[in-house]
Amino acid sequence: MTWLTFALLTVLSWGVYGVILHKGRGYMPMGPDETPHAGLKAFLFVCIAYALIGIVSALVLKVRGSNWSFTSTGISWSLVAGVAGALGALTLVLALGAASPIYKGAAAAAVMPIVFAGAPVVNTITAMLIHPPEGGLKSIPMPFIAGCILAVGGAFLVAKYAPSNTGGGAAHKPAAAEPAKH
Repeated sequence: MTWLTFALLTVLSWGVYGVILHKGRGYMPMGPDETPHAGLKAFLFVCIAYALIGIVSALVLKVRGSNWSFTSTGISWSLVAGVAGALGALTLVLALGAASPIYKGAAAAAVMPIVFAGAPVVNTITAMLIHPPEGGLKSIPMPFIAGCILAVGGAFLVAKYAPSNTGGGAAHKPAAAEPAKH
């Protein structure tokens, strides 16, 4: 597969991620004592899913005959990336929970456009800090700056005017206050 195929598959998976995560959070036990914990409970299962994918990745390396050679620098940067990703997933769960009372079950429609329009801008700025452009900041083209402004404006418009934020569809009914019995 090409890089573009993988990129589009990422868009698909991350595009549904927020909605599915918010739905999972909404079905966790609710009530005065448990509602504040619903996001962390959902996040726990996100972490379990990451661990399962990690195990599958290790099996793929084994099947492909990898020599299991790693460098300390590669490990360090990869762990930092993992922490950044996990913190992003955690703060996303917290954002969905904080937005939920405001958007009556449609928090993902408000939160995700901000996350996914802001992330590419932060990504590009971070990349420029790590690998400064030739010619310094003066060499940054105006279309890039315009794109950053348009991304922020677009995120605002999508978040503000998403049909589910303006009265479409029925609100999700949260789970009962009691946890499931086994």
